[in-house]
Amino acid sequence: MSELYLLHPEPRPAMVVVQVPEVPTAVVSVVDYPLDEMLTLFDRGFSALFPALAAAGITPVGPAFSLHHRMPTATGDFEIGVPVDRVLPEPIDVDGVRIEPSVLPGGDVATVSHVGAYDALGEAWGGLMASVIADGREPAFPFWEVYVTEPSPDADPATLRTDLYTRLA
Repeated sequence: MSELYLLHPEPRPAMVVVQVPEVPTAVVSVVDYPLDEMLTLFDRGFSALFPALAAAGITPVGPAFSLHHRMPTATGDFEIGVPVDRVLPEPIDVDGVRIEPSVLPGGDVATVSHVGAYDALGEAWGGLMASVIADGREPAFPFWEVYVTEPSPDADPATLRTDLYTRLA
């Protein structure tokens, strides 16, 4: 299921359009969250997510992601999570963090890989959107980032791979 696109073996340096299946996920959903606090949310959310899934007997089957329901401003409405081997039967609350079932949407998507530091993701998104429009297509919500390279304090930012996806109208 998720290996069709979430675990694509090679980076995609140019936009491609692919049809993807819906993928079950376990997520921490946030609404109107200050973007300058995103790193704190990611740390707190993912720290709670993995032990809670293990305790529930649910296995992550792909890399972490963030899925955005609207264009971010000073705040964002998004989900952080992982694809899972089966649907989470009910929400789990862990230390004030609510983990819920969700999905990465299926259908036609445009995708490209960004290899480099996270602070250049805005430019990568601009390039993907420009490519979608140049191809005569229209991007649609949601859009998501898949963090193929697991970040760590000692990772070289130049080697981080993030795959970008946007649904197509």
